[in-house]
Amino acid sequence: MKRKVRRQADTKYVLIAALAVLATPALAVAQLRGVQADLAPLVEPTASAGSRVRAAVQVRVPQGFHLQSNAPRDPSLIPTTLVADVPEGVRAVEVVFPPTTDFQVAGIVEPLAVFEHEFTIGMLFELDATVRPGTLVIPGRLRYQACDDKACFAPTTVDLQWALAVVPAGTPRAQPEGVLAAIAFGTGVPPPPASSIPARTFEAATDDEERSSLDGFTVVSSAGGYMGTDDFLTFVRNAENGVQEKGLFEGRGPLAIMLIVLLGGLALNLTPCVLPMIPINLAVIGAGAKAGSRSRGFLLGAVYGAAMALVYGILGVVVILTAGTFGTINASPWFNAAIAIVFVLLALAMFDVFTIDFSRFSSSLAPGTAGRGSLPLAFAMGAIAALLAGACVAPVVIQVVLFSSDLYSQGTVLALALPFLLGLGMAIPWPIAGAGLTALPKPGAWMVRVKQAFGIVILVTAAYYGYLAYTLFADRWVDAEEVTSSVEAMLKDGWYSSLEDGLAAAEREGKPVLVDLWATWCKNCLTMDRTTLADADVKAALDGYIKIKVQAEQPDESPAREVMDRLNAIGLPTYAILRP
Repeated sequence: MKRKVRRQADTKYVLIAALAVLATPALAVAQLRGVQADLAPLVEPTASAGSRVRAAVQVRVPQGFHLQSNAPRDPSLIPTTLVADVPEGVRAVEVVFPPTTDFQVAGIVEPLAVFEHEFTIGMLFELDATVRPGTLVIPGRLRYQACDDKACFAPTTVDLQWALAVVPAGTPRAQPEGVLAAIAFGTGVPPPPASSIPARTFEAATDDEERSSLDGFTVVSSAGGYMGTDDFLTFVRNAENGVQEKGLFEGRGPLAIMLIVLLGGLALNLTPCVLPMIPINLAVIGAGAKAGSRSRGFLLGAVYGAAMALVYGILGVVVILTAGTFGTINASPWFNAAIAIVFVLLALAMFDVFTIDFSRFSSSLAPGTAGRGSLPLAFAMGAIAALLAGACVAPVVIQVVLFSSDLYSQGTVLALALPFLLGLGMAIPWPIAGAGLTALPKPGAWMVRVKQAFGIVILVTAAYYGYLAYTLFADRWVDAEEVTSSVEAMLKDGWYSSLEDGLAAAEREGKPVLVDLWATWCKNCLTMDRTTLADADVKAALDGYIKIKVQAEQPDESPAREVMDRLNAIGLPTYAILRP
């Protein structure tokens, strides 16, 4: 499931975080920007004119990520490259990469050659006899593409520099130690020219040109990620009619907002990720008749519901306060495949293929309450259920988190409580269900049919998670040549490749503009080109537009960074409609 993203720049990072926490399917909305590596340049303490100098850069990427090697086996992947902008009198003669590690990817026969979490790249410099004593600064750049077990991110270029102390000829030099001494110079290759970074672009304009071109235009609307034909046409029509989609909470008072959030949480219990789990979780925690008494069942249900409220409350507060990125596990195809298997097993239990009975564990978790349920077990199941429900409750939770973030940024500290209030709404039915509802009909054969109906719903949910795992595996790789060929075909069909030229044409002709931000590593860009943008109705709707393809290969570097900020883009692809 892929959803549109329309958010202002001040909330875009909060949205990314909320999506990652609570909406595994929504992670396919946009392929995120490059992963930042930590670099530590190293160089020999001293050097003299006419000598060779060892240098290196230690690279560390976040846990769970790796970088493509300097010679990846898949030509569509970006190699790791280290270059130096050497000053006069200095020559870079060799670069030494570490041994690669084989990384096996599902669906790929041959493993990829990658550099793991931490590694070191060596660089050997040669100083001419004309180099004078003093401090010599040698700038460098590392270009890389980071991947995890589900996707490859945008290529990134990071600046670095080596500060070398040049001493007079004949001065004793300290021998290199540690990492520098361990690098086997003489086994590497000549470094590439600095001009080889970055890679190809399509008539890229300069930073000033892009900014000045956009100054004469108003961004009417922007959207990110994959959109089907109907969604894209709605996006275009809303922009043309000046319709701005309003949030659920806009223009409402504090009591109304709290009531909406509370009722929204209550309604989330009816979603297909929560509803099928109700009879299973009641049986697992020992609520209802197994609790031994209504009061104990009420307590077990209350603890279960409190765990759900705490999970959403804590995650919401963390996202609002840090705007960090979460959900690596939740976005993993292996995680979703495991959830699919668990749901299949639960469905089989609903059809009585086998019996799931956790009541025998209650005595070990809560001595003296054998067969009556366990408070720790109820709390754990509530927390797990809150996380598993993320795929279904994501739209509501994201809206609440975004609104809370806006209020908090305006100085309303109580806004931090709204995610917890949403979870509290989800928790309301559970104490009642735990105590046993007296209004329920008497047991009978009808209960078997109800249980089997729940089993069917659970199987559908399992199929959903299984399909999601499949798409996450399939979406990992994209052929850069396919993306490039697709863009070239659209340029032949009348699209512009230069933002400056396209905007100039729009001013001359008085036409609206559609800007399409793309990159060779963006699979959703290719998918949109081949599906939605190729649809006859979409082409007809855009017939009166100036259409521009803008390559944002390096989203965090100029000029792409300024263009993406101007268009409120959080990832690729991004589509923006402008008017002069």
